[in-house]
Amino acid sequence: MGDAHRVGVVGLGVISRAYLDTLVGHPAVRVTAVADLDASRSAAVAAEVPGVEAMSVEELLSSPDVDTVLNLTVPAAHAEIALGAISHGKNVYGEKPLAAELGDAQAVLEAAVRAGVAVGCAPDTVLGTGIQTARAAVAAGSIGRPQFASAVMVTPGHERWHPHPDFYYTAGGGPLLDMGPYYLASLVHLLGPVRVVTGAAGRLRGERVIGSGPRAGERIPVEVDTHVSGVLEHVGGTLTTITTSFDGVATTAAPIEVHGESGTLAVPDPNCFDGEVRLFALGDTRWRTLPTSAGYVDGARGVGLLDFVAADGRRAPRANGELALHVLETMTALLHSATEGRRIELTTSTRPPAAVPLTAAEEWRGTEAR
Repeated sequence: MGDAHRVGVVGLGVISRAYLDTLVGHPAVRVTAVADLDASRSAAVAAEVPGVEAMSVEELLSSPDVDTVLNLTVPAAHAEIALGAISHGKNVYGEKPLAAELGDAQAVLEAAVRAGVAVGCAPDTVLGTGIQTARAAVAAGSIGRPQFASAVMVTPGHERWHPHPDFYYTAGGGPLLDMGPYYLASLVHLLGPVRVVTGAAGRLRGERVIGSGPRAGERIPVEVDTHVSGVLEHVGGTLTTITTSFDGVATTAAPIEVHGESGTLAVPDPNCFDGEVRLFALGDTRWRTLPTSAGYVDGARGVGLLDFVAADGRRAPRANGELALHVLETMTALLHSATEGRRIELTTSTRPPAAVPLTAAEEWRGTEAR
């Protein structure tokens, strides 16, 4: 374990458990430090995981025993933590979005270039077998030339299950900035980057009621739009209609559908690592489930960080900062378009990350070497 890549985790909320389950004990990485504004959380994790030291945020960002900072804070703090880590010469891998504001995200990437460090960002669900098998099918010509696509995410809101949902309804939150990264990162994998967007948005009500946990029944303000729709014009000419909403109850729409000249592909939920990819070819009479052909099998939160570490400067990490920046600009441009009532051309672009070959769980988890 002496040569393992050392990771310090900042932010020990709900999602941190999934990351720790993946990372702790992996031969390629070693979680050395944890920090949270709630010191009791840090102490609890340090007591549970051998070799982990509980630190303050400032101590962790400057610690010589940390190579990469895993930033799991709320979106409004993403840029501050990332810039702090970079200033100490550390790589950063963060939860999505890259930052709450586009300018802050650009500052993070610019600082990383100056410091000679790497930036990675979730989501890594798009590296699982669901999206990667769909990508392989599009690349193989299973639907012919893609013509248009749809992406739909509808939920009544996370306050129904999350005990502290405030950040979902403040700057950096809302259905688009929260869930949009899964869909938009998938669409870049499938169809390439976006060049122009047109958006519309609104909100159903001005407050929400927490539905679980110690604050159940408490009302919290809604400061962002909770329903966002739009049209994305991809560089290659494909058009995608996207809807993300915290104002609906349910939907029968496929999370993503890609329609081509000779077939339609139904893509599974990009918030999950797996799921069925179904094809309805022109002339067929039914949907056909495609065999799994690509992606990290049985993927879990943190596989993107493992991919990030494995890249080690030899290739671009698949969950990289440039992709995250382009996704963030696409989302913020949709919101600006909704406010301003006009089409907006994007200033960023990105190359779709390298496709993930079919990779057994034992291989990416490192259990083959144990």
